[in-house]
Amino acid sequence: MKHWPRLHDSYIARIVATSILMTWGILIGLTVVLTFADDIGNIGKGSYTINHAIAVAGLGLPGHAYDLFPTAAVIGALLGLGELAATSELTALRALGLSRARLSVSVALVLALFTLLMVVNGETLWPWASQRAQAIRSIRHSDMVVSRYDGLWAREGNMFLSARGGEQKARAGDSWLELHGVRLFEFDPDGRLRSIANVQKAEHRGDHWALFGVDRIRFDAKSVQRSRVASERWNSRLSESVLAASVTKPGHLDSAQLRTSIDYRKRNGLDASNYERIYWGRWFYPLNVLALCLAAAPFAFGSLRSGGYGKRVFIGIVFALGFWLLQQVVTKLAGVYHFDFRIAYAVPPMIMLGVSYFVFRRRSG
Repeated sequence: MKHWPRLHDSYIARIVATSILMTWGILIGLTVVLTFADDIGNIGKGSYTINHAIAVAGLGLPGHAYDLFPTAAVIGALLGLGELAATSELTALRALGLSRARLSVSVALVLALFTLLMVVNGETLWPWASQRAQAIRSIRHSDMVVSRYDGLWAREGNMFLSARGGEQKARAGDSWLELHGVRLFEFDPDGRLRSIANVQKAEHRGDHWALFGVDRIRFDAKSVQRSRVASERWNSRLSESVLAASVTKPGHLDSAQLRTSIDYRKRNGLDASNYERIYWGRWFYPLNVLALCLAAAPFAFGSLRSGGYGKRVFIGIVFALGFWLLQQVVTKLAGVYHFDFRIAYAVPPMIMLGVSYFVFRRRSG
């Protein structure tokens, strides 16, 4: 039996992995420095110190790594293959009978490993780090507050909720969402206003909401009734995660939270396109990375043989930017014309793979 991976697979993978890590590290380092510099202006506000700013910058690493990996992958892969081409090592491997496609498999191995790590990161570490960073930013206000929300609007069935503000709180291992200045508008199925309730405070506890200081006006067919209660229970499917997602950038949510937000919005007739775009982008992330790098790989076998690092970096940036622009255009069109985002995310990789196949065939003679 032939061993897998072969010696040349390990060698190429090591060279490419080193180039990707170096490129990745430089891009992440620059982004972290710029983020920290932008946050310096917040030092001194309340109890926010430089240590908090450093922690926030550090917690941003998982997100930066996820966002920058596709660009680092294509530039790093071109640099690694270009280095082998410049020293004629790719030519020697071709002389041993290895095709360009077979050499690209070696590159795909290391890319697949890094991509898998980023997929796991995007579902676990990145959302957690984003929440922790938000908690640290809120420390300057109160050590009980995890995050703050302003101007919330939400809908659940025939009930509309409006809140001036809210706070995600935690104490002794317990956490809950607390809203202030809440107004609940209840409508009949035919659109007639049934009641308005002014609520001083609303807390989401488990599977229900606890309302405090409720002043409700109910509109009947021929009369208006007013009632006041100190507290009451509101059984609603409007969950804490849905409200939190409505004031959190969709890109900072994991797939489960995105799916919950999409279902909530569709259930209530709201626009879910932005959440669907992010959700399906997570699923197509691995395909995008592999397609982008494989489409750029043929250039390492030809014109880059005599070129320098500057030329390789330039082509890598052009490919990454061109792919990003193409994907942005197609996904925006999907949002405007309301066709499936899965199609929108599948088109750019297919185009890039088609380009790669054409270049491979052409250079293979």
